Amino acid sequence: MERVTAEQTALPADVTERWQARFRAPRISLPDWAEDAPHRSVYASDASGVVEQYAWDRSTDTHRQVTDRPNGTLAATVSPDGETIWWFADTDGDEFGVWMTQPFAGGPDEVAVPEVGPAYPGGLEIGRTVVLVGRSTDDGSELWIAPRGGTPQVFYTSPEPASVDALSRDDALLVYSHSEHGDPRYPALRVLRTADLSLVADKWDGEGRGLHALEFSPVAGDARLLVGHERRGREELLIWDAEAGTETELRLDLPGDVTAGWYPDGSALLVGHDHAARSELYRYDLATGALEQVETPAGVVRGATARPDGTVELAWSSSERPPVIRRADGPVVLAAPGAEPPAGYPVEDRWVPGPGGDVHALLVRPAGEGPHPTAFLVHGGPESLDDDSYRARRAAYVDAGYAVVHVNYRGSTGYGSEWRDALTGRPGLTELEDVGAVYDALVAEGVVDPARAILSGGSWGGFLTLLGLGTQPERWAAGIAEVPVADYLAAYEDEMEGLRAYDRALFGGSPEEVRDVYVRSSPITYVDAVAAPVLVVAGANDPRCPIRQIDNYLGELGRLGKPHEVYRFDAGHGSLVVEETIRQVEVALSFALRHVAP
Repeated sequence: MERVTAEQTALPADVTERWQARFRAPRISLPDWAEDAPHRSVYASDASGVVEQYAWDRSTDTHRQVTDRPNGTLAATVSPDGETIWWFADTDGDEFGVWMTQPFAGGPDEVAVPEVGPAYPGGLEIGRTVVLVGRSTDDGSELWIAPRGGTPQVFYTSPEPASVDALSRDDALLVYSHSEHGDPRYPALRVLRTADLSLVADKWDGEGRGLHALEFSPVAGDARLLVGHERRGREELLIWDAEAGTETELRLDLPGDVTAGWYPDGSALLVGHDHAARSELYRYDLATGALEQVETPAGVVRGATARPDGTVELAWSSSERPPVIRRADGPVVLAAPGAEPPAGYPVEDRWVPGPGGDVHALLVRPAGEGPHPTAFLVHGGPESLDDDSYRARRAAYVDAGYAVVHVNYRGSTGYGSEWRDALTGRPGLTELEDVGAVYDALVAEGVVDPARAILSGGSWGGFLTLLGLGTQPERWAAGIAEVPVADYLAAYEDEMEGLRAYDRALFGGSPEEVRDVYVRSSPITYVDAVAAPVLVVAGANDPRCPIRQIDNYLGELGRLGKPHEVYRFDAGHGSLVVEETIRQVEVALSFALRHVAP
């Protein structure tokens, strides 16, 4: 490969300033408000340079930073009475910790339920008289109930994943999900009475069909539970009254997946509809069955909530426009401080024939005529998707002169259950067939320069990157794998137990039972075929893609004399620190520019 000098790879100062400005512009999450004190809210923001939790009193429009930790704080909520903020304290991003509490108005932090020891979180439900806490360790799952003024106790244990999901408005009923049938991808539900923990009802839809408890009715004494199901091959809704033994499926005339939450008076649902990488909102009247669209601009809604006054608040962005917290009827609800970040680039849709059906891809082209040097930025998950939302990383690659392609491969959500589950028994290789089909189609179209294509992704996308470099070496000129699975046998040994259970379901058993399946899908199996230079970005405290298995892969690259670089950071599965994220993108862009120059 021709040597490229540092001067040739340096981006102009204005380009660097522009892409970094997108990352530095503060973000704000959709506020979570207290049910009995809706003027009190909690939200996350990186306004300080680190993602932390903030309290907002709407009646006085005062804001207060609640947490302040070197590697940030990802999760928090507020009690129904608005008096207490609950936040999760892990250690440097390792996701292992305890729930803490702090008065809404400020004050000392305290361990919320001292009897519940450190663990990975497994759900939290805060009632008016009782709290439910889920936790998991290498020994499995525990679900706790903590009555106010009473002694906390474990009410459920299992070696398989389980989670507390919802608590009725009057605290009389709780629902939790479990995987006693052996596959945590398709959970079952169980409803208990909180007074004596007696069984009210069980619900399971059978193999390959999950149930997801969304919310109990917001009306006290109303036992209706909103549930997501997939009985017809996509995410839909039903209302289950476990005490009455009735359920009602809500058949909405919408082509994609749907989820929902209640309007505060229980008369209607706020429905989110995801289809072809965009989302919409609807109001569904439970009495009449009328479905009315809630107008929002074209793009992606990351979250929405119906307020007591009937207004709808949502977090929205598009590939061109940065995120904003606004009301559906237009006004901005909560604005981040500082100037708005630079605009992004619009995405084009491509539907490409693939071995399992048409594959949906998103494309952004840089200025000039093709074929272009191209970065295939593949998403993680795998149960996730790329969409028409604002992505600072995507825009940074386009600023640098690359076309960007996202592939919603088999395994992605938003395209039905069959598409999501098609990788079962053959993970990694299945998704890469779809990535390859999109690559070939865009090469044939004259968009992608086949000699200058980069494969990059994080988490599951990092796994696909390393696997693709070894199984499709003829396609890729460079690879950038961030927090990847690199050696699946070692990853299984070291990862959190919930992920081991997920892997057993995905692969068809444990490595002891189906070792060949793990070996077939493991990037380290194909390391000797890697021809392109590789950059690996790794988190020292990552519980999902642990560092030892990455070191195993890097050791093999070194032993074989394969060109590679590594960037390590002192956090977990990614970073909540803005400047650290920028450093990682700088490292990735520098690597790309040196090896695949636009």
